[in-house]
Amino acid sequence: MSKLFLNAYNAEAENCVKMTKAGNAKTAIERLRRMSNRIEKNGDMINLRITPTYRRLREQEIELASRHLEAVKQAKEAEREERARLREEKKAQQELQKERERLEKEHQHYLNALAMLGEADSEEAANIKRLLAEVEKGIKDVDYRQANVRAGYVYVISNIGAFGPNMIKIGMTRRLDPMDRVRELGDASVPFGFDVHALFFSEDAVGVEAELHRRFASQRVNKVNLRREYFYATPTDVKRELADIAGALLEFVAEPEAEQFRLSQAMATSDAS
Repeated sequence: MSKLFLNAYNAEAENCVKMTKAGNAKTAIERLRRMSNRIEKNGDMINLRITPTYRRLREQEIELASRHLEAVKQAKEAEREERARLREEKKAQQELQKERERLEKEHQHYLNALAMLGEADSEEAANIKRLLAEVEKGIKDVDYRQANVRAGYVYVISNIGAFGPNMIKIGMTRRLDPMDRVRELGDASVPFGFDVHALFFSEDAVGVEAELHRRFASQRVNKVNLRREYFYATPTDVKRELADIAGALLEFVAEPEAEQFRLSQAMATSDAS
């Protein structure tokens, strides 16, 4: 009977280890304890039971298996997030390079036009010189963005249709047009697009984003994967902190438009009526 029950207990323990998933060690341990209790009940006449020391070792094995799977899961998630970050960075660099090539072409065009006018001090020549100066400034700006990896846009967005009214996302992007990144986040994986509350350009967008994350750390939704930049807060909460960090804000929208969500709600109410 000892051998029979021990084999049954070990088989159940092995099954629990194999079936353990990240974060469900407690369920597997409870299942193994039920097996131990059945053995003790059935072996009561001959005082047969699984010793506490062996039980603890087997339960520890389940806990270690669960922790290992959780670590593997987190590593895969981090790798996936890093690949996404690299794709975003590559897109930003490609956009900046494409913009520089366009500006260089435009710059050469104005130089050629100015050369054709010669030394003529005309209104047309003055206008071309003004446009040339604007293009040169644009080239300098692009060069600066390419060289300074910390420069970019800090964005504050929400999606009340998907996450409710008291959750926002705080992130940063180096994309030439930051709305491209916002539109990508609002793809088919969420039912509604994101509403933009702020798009703030900074020469140290990385630092501004990090400081905002620090100030809202206690309100972070996902405390395990810190690249999930969602927080339990309102746009007004973020506006106050962002203004304190970055100074005067040119534009900040406190109330989300959420047009499609509100229309959908209205249509649902109408259908119910």
